[in-house]
Amino acid sequence: QVQLVESGGGSVQPGGSLRLSCVASGFTAGHYSMAWFRQAPGKEREGVAIIDSFGRTMYSDSVKGRFTISRDNFANVYLQMNSLEPGDTAMYYCAAVQRRWFLSLLASDFPNWGQGTPVTVSS
Repeated sequence: QVQLVESGGGSVQPGGSLRLSCVASGFTAGHYSMAWFRQAPGKEREGVAIIDSFGRTMYSDSVKGRFTISRDNFANVYLQMNSLEPGDTAMYYCAAVQRRWFLSLLASDFPNWGQGTPVTVSS
C-alpha cells in the first residue's frame, strides 16, 4: 500500500525559505513519478512541480526559478522553496503515480496522496 507523509511546512516571512519533505513507502521508487501540489483556501488544487523516475522535472510558471524539486535514491521527494511570497500560502501535498516517463501537473493523473503540510507566508 502506497503511503506518503509530508513534513517541513510552517510559517515564514516573505522572501524566506522552506524545505518540504515527503517520505514514501509501499512501492518501488524507480517505478513512480512524484509531484507536489498545493491548495489555498477556496481555490482548486494546483500542480507545483513533478520529478519522474529519470530525474526530469517540470514546474508551474508561478514557482519556476524559486522552487526546486528533488528525490533521493529511495522514494523520498523534496521541495526547496525560496523567495516565498504570500501567494504561496497553501496546504502542500505530495502525490505519486506509477509511471516512469511522465510529466504532468494535473491532479486527476495522481491516485496516491499524502495528508498535506501547511505553508503560511506572511509578514
